[in-house]
Amino acid sequence: MGRIEIFGVYIFPARSLLVMETIAHFGLLCFLFLVGVEMDVTMVRQTGRKALAVAAAGMILPFATGAVASFMLQSFAGKNIHQSEFLVFLGLALSVTAFPVLARILAEIKLLNSDIGRLSMSAAIISDTFTWVILALTIAMTQSRGTAWASLWILAWGVAFVLLCFYGARRGMRWLMRRRISEGQSVGDFHVCLMITGMMAAATVTDAIGLHSAFGAFMFGLAVPNKGPLGVALLEKLEDLVTGLLLPLYFANSGLRTNLSTVTEGRTAALLFVVFVIASIGKVAGTVIISLFYLIPLREGLSLGFLMNTRGVVEMIILEIGRDRRVLDDEAFAVIVMTSLVLTSLVTPAVRYLHRPVRRRLGYKRRTLQRSSADAELRVLACVHNTRNVPSILSLLRLSSPTKRSPIFVYALHLIELTGRASSLLIVHNAATSGGSRKHAAAANEHPSDHISHAFQSYEQQATSISVQTLTIISPYATMHEDVCGLAEEKHVVLILLPFHKQQTVDGGMEPIDPSIKALNENMLLGSPCSVGVLVDRGLSSKSRSGRNSYSVAQLFFGGPDDREALAYTARMAENTCVNLTVVRFVHGEAAASAARSAEGLQDEQLDNSFLTEFRLRKVGEELATYSENAVNNAEEMMEVIRTIDSGRYDLFVVGRRQCEAALELMAGLADWTECPELGTLGDFLASADSATTTASVLVVQQYLGEPVGGCGPSMTEEELERGLRHHLNKGDHRTADGNGAAAQPLNAVHWY
Repeated sequence: MGRIEIFGVYIFPARSLLVMETIAHFGLLCFLFLVGVEMDVTMVRQTGRKALAVAAAGMILPFATGAVASFMLQSFAGKNIHQSEFLVFLGLALSVTAFPVLARILAEIKLLNSDIGRLSMSAAIISDTFTWVILALTIAMTQSRGTAWASLWILAWGVAFVLLCFYGARRGMRWLMRRRISEGQSVGDFHVCLMITGMMAAATVTDAIGLHSAFGAFMFGLAVPNKGPLGVALLEKLEDLVTGLLLPLYFANSGLRTNLSTVTEGRTAALLFVVFVIASIGKVAGTVIISLFYLIPLREGLSLGFLMNTRGVVEMIILEIGRDRRVLDDEAFAVIVMTSLVLTSLVTPAVRYLHRPVRRRLGYKRRTLQRSSADAELRVLACVHNTRNVPSILSLLRLSSPTKRSPIFVYALHLIELTGRASSLLIVHNAATSGGSRKHAAAANEHPSDHISHAFQSYEQQATSISVQTLTIISPYATMHEDVCGLAEEKHVVLILLPFHKQQTVDGGMEPIDPSIKALNENMLLGSPCSVGVLVDRGLSSKSRSGRNSYSVAQLFFGGPDDREALAYTARMAENTCVNLTVVRFVHGEAAASAARSAEGLQDEQLDNSFLTEFRLRKVGEELATYSENAVNNAEEMMEVIRTIDSGRYDLFVVGRRQCEAALELMAGLADWTECPELGTLGDFLASADSATTTASVLVVQQYLGEPVGGCGPSMTEEELERGLRHHLNKGDHRTADGNGAAAQPLNAVHWY
């Protein structure tokens, strides 16, 4: 657009270009400073040699392609191009991977926390670091052509500058943060301004040395401790301004300097385009070879190769430095810029098409409480958004009856909305580190994650047969459910506990916290790899603080997989001597019982009867729980029974999210008034602020159903199918596989394939 005369005169007048170029360069420095801040070098340690091999394969083949092509392009690209320097600049432009652009592409296609996302980010960090080192060497050579000692002098000063950043400036930043934290103060605007001043000073020093000023800004940003409060504050305060205003000015300025009218020789343009395409194919091929060597599937290897072809700001810097130093002419610059733009735009659709993640669920069979062994460890992922969620979750865990025979392992996960970072974070809290930090940090200045970690660690020390690992995940709410589900699957969790998106007010009402939490809970219920419980807290923790030694828990049982899962959880609670459990089953009255039911509804009823019979023999017979049945014909009778049952006697109601077919017919009238569908019809009724039925807390349980097994319907679990197979195969004569009639032998085990 800048080549159109009227547009150029009024939008980009000549008198404004110098000012815009200055601001654009400042924006570039700020952006590279932030790129250095958000680079997490520890990510490279996690992926190890694999990331190094991918980065090497993604750089060597394209660089070699550029080296060969530089000799072919020498006679076409202009007289001012020096062969050795052109070789290096072209090779770097072909082999670079843009870390910031890659991070945003991965965030857009929701692959940041996947294996391929972590691997590509680690490889990009290595690639960018090597690119800056080689670029610094090249600039040192082009800065003093023909003078070897001058080049060595520039390199020596460059090495000294890097050492000063990491062993001087970095230690100074850590000392400053420790001093501020010990005084109970947080990172303020003064510290941000101090960091910007340091960034400008670093850029000035490297420019004076003879290196590019962008190198100084990037290295100074890399020296900032990114996991402390300083790095987070810099990203939160600067990223929107830099990426929303200053960086676009840099690209606009680069666009004005890209003159497509200089592309006059079609042979040169075509040859450059072919070279870039061949180099991109070489990068993909090299990455795929390394991926296959590390047993990565072919489609993921291809996706990784396309991701490593991402280009952006770093390549633009390389090209502009090459043009300013007359290594590239305007024609080569314009062709390379446009080719890079086209190739980068193909990355996202290519990865979307190629990447088909396969959920690794082998060996992870016990995904529900109903299917878990009574002697097995119960793994729970307890999610909290703030410190107010912690007491109720801890109270619920106390009720869950951890024993030496069946201990509980709790993954306490603090959920934080991502702001100011390119990639999601998963932080594992160390008990020793957290405990030691208390000596240096004022309680008022501690991060909420520290308070939450301390609360769960204190609970672990006080409780028996329970282990706790505290983690923090920082992710956008739109994709947070994928990170939580991935963590649950990785840890083989049986139950995920989620806090309701509303909190109790002083007057007893319920007020919403954040609508994003409601959407998160809905997404978790849709995509969870195990069972889920949503806790509506109405002062559950206040019972323990008031000195009470017993809790009254009631389960309302209507039937269906979720109610059976809830019953499996309350059966575990019944083992706790502090819990008085009451199970109330709602059976259908004569009017409802006469209605026709589907085969699946009849099957559900048979499974309910079987499971309840087992529960009554084990719990009610041993006087660990009480059991009653109530016949109802409609929703009004059901509500009246619930009011009669409660009368303020219970601290917690446990219900299934989805009820059986006949129960849904009873609640048909209530379903029209449901405000929170993630709680189900019954859970929403009990948790409603307008309901005077109960003031007790409510736990809504949803069982993981998985894929349908054969023709048995989605509600058939493996244990239920095994029970049916035993009943079927043990009851009479059957034909064996060889066709001979013989009495069936008792079935001792069912083997799953």
